Amino acid sequence: SGLSRQAALAQLRSDLDEIPGIEYEAEQPLAHLISHMLSGVSAQIAIKVFGDDLDLLRKAAGDIKDAIADVPGIAPPVVEPQRIIPQVRIELDREKLALYGITPGWVNEFVQTALYGRTVSTILEGQRTFDLVVRLEDTVRMNLSELPRLSLTLPNGERIPLAAVARVYEAGGPNTINRENVRRRVVLRVNTTDRDLGSVVQDLRQRVAANVELPEGYFVEFGGQFAAQQEATRVILLLSGVSLVGVFLVLFTLFPSTRIVLQVMSALPAAFVGGVAALWWTGQTFSVASLVGFISLGGIAARNGILLVSHYLHLMREEGEGFTVDMVVRGSLERLAPVLMTALTTGIGLVPLVVGGQQPGKEILYPVATVILGGLVTSTLSEYLLHPGLFYRFSGKDAARLTERPAATSP
Repeated sequence: SGLSRQAALAQLRSDLDEIPGIEYEAEQPLAHLISHMLSGVSAQIAIKVFGDDLDLLRKAAGDIKDAIADVPGIAPPVVEPQRIIPQVRIELDREKLALYGITPGWVNEFVQTALYGRTVSTILEGQRTFDLVVRLEDTVRMNLSELPRLSLTLPNGERIPLAAVARVYEAGGPNTINRENVRRRVVLRVNTTDRDLGSVVQDLRQRVAANVELPEGYFVEFGGQFAAQQEATRVILLLSGVSLVGVFLVLFTLFPSTRIVLQVMSALPAAFVGGVAALWWTGQTFSVASLVGFISLGGIAARNGILLVSHYLHLMREEGEGFTVDMVVRGSLERLAPVLMTALTTGIGLVPLVVGGQQPGKEILYPVATVILGGLVTSTLSEYLLHPGLFYRFSGKDAARLTERPAATSP
């Protein structure tokens, strides 16, 4: 159809909104799989309502759905499907059980055997084996009026009907009861359309806090991709700080000058600006995958600076060049081809991922490739527009001192 992922999802949601009485979720397969692995539901945001009474849980979930329905940037929220279905209930009278000298467990086991059967033996016929199952006839099992007449054998040998110690009746009950950490819960599934998860969750929290009053003992938890993203972001930011310190120390070992090291690392802000611009231009938001792209981008950007500085120092030490504008221009031009080759090789390899990023299965690689490709452009430009001038302006004394030491290996 030629539509992008966002356009296709928007058109699909618009068409489905015209169909009354349905609930839907539209997302790509990998995104659904990741969401289900993170929170147990196939949505980016899971609003979990915990409590004891299922009726109150369903009411609270409905109130939350109404409160957040018009939050900008989200698809229609979907409450976890839970339907009332007809059920046969057998309520035991514990006082009467004690009077007859039998236990609830014994009655439960008897009823389970009568209704669902129990394997009591195995029959061997030739080379095949068959289970021998004991249970009531189907005509009795399927007839509610016959169940209260089931005969129970007491310890003294007497027999009484099930109705003497239990109330058997038909009632409605939920088709499923979900639990998490031993607590009953109902989940609302929410997907974003054109906003980042962090701001959407913040709006959802505010709406729920302002418009929904929960009974005592009931509470709401927000989970899903955004929770994993927050935790991963904290870890990545911590590791990024550690990696920046490590890069600084490694560069300082190669170039024992704080000024020169900071000049090499000055390519990082330019690279990050390019990554952010690429995300904005392609209509993406910050995610864990894009943060991974920024980390990878930092290493590529620093490498270009190492190529230039090491060659400047090589020209001064090995070829007798003075610290002049001509030396800086010559060194920059001689390293232009290696820097461009590095950027082009990496960039061309990423182009298919960026161009085909809307295809299913590329939800993770697409933001990574976008960030790296955008950062490559700005970092390469800044390497030749800013770095030579910074080196000539601030590194004269340090370059003279370093050229008296053993030369750094020139690539």
